[in-house]
Amino acid sequence: MTLRFAILTASDRSARGERPDLSGPALAELVKSRGWTVVRQAILPDDLIALRETLSAWADRGDLDIILVTGGTGFAPRDITPEATRAVIDREAPGLAESMRAASLQVTPHAMLSRGVCGIRASTLIINLPGSPKAAVENLQTILPVLPHAVELMHDSPDAESHH
Repeated sequence: MTLRFAILTASDRSARGERPDLSGPALAELVKSRGWTVVRQAILPDDLIALRETLSAWADRGDLDIILVTGGTGFAPRDITPEATRAVIDREAPGLAESMRAASLQVTPHAMLSRGVCGIRASTLIINLPGSPKAAVENLQTILPVLPHAVELMHDSPDAESHH
């Protein structure tokens, strides 16, 4: 199954060109290494309205299975990625976020400071990841094994039952 991804980096500094986006490209490389497709990528500032509008528009186009959002999941005042995500999803997928935090806690105690959420809008899964390239990749690697089945379930695929 070829999954279709979008990668959105939430970072004021990267959006202003003050710092290169390293997380988005690192995630794109991991996705492509699995034979999956990156349909689009963008960098936005930590702005609630811009993030909500982009997430909604991308999910509603119907050409994506998964949107990865890297950055904005911590405790800083402008870290609002979870709030933007919650505002646009129809249903949360807490097991994914819990699994990523649990795995990340084996690497660093700072994992408990992640507020990232995951959820479904229509038939698109939205996944919040940390802003650090290393942490973003590690977190995504934790849930990679279940993503094809999650997409089958979201699309109500007849094959979904055979993969339990």
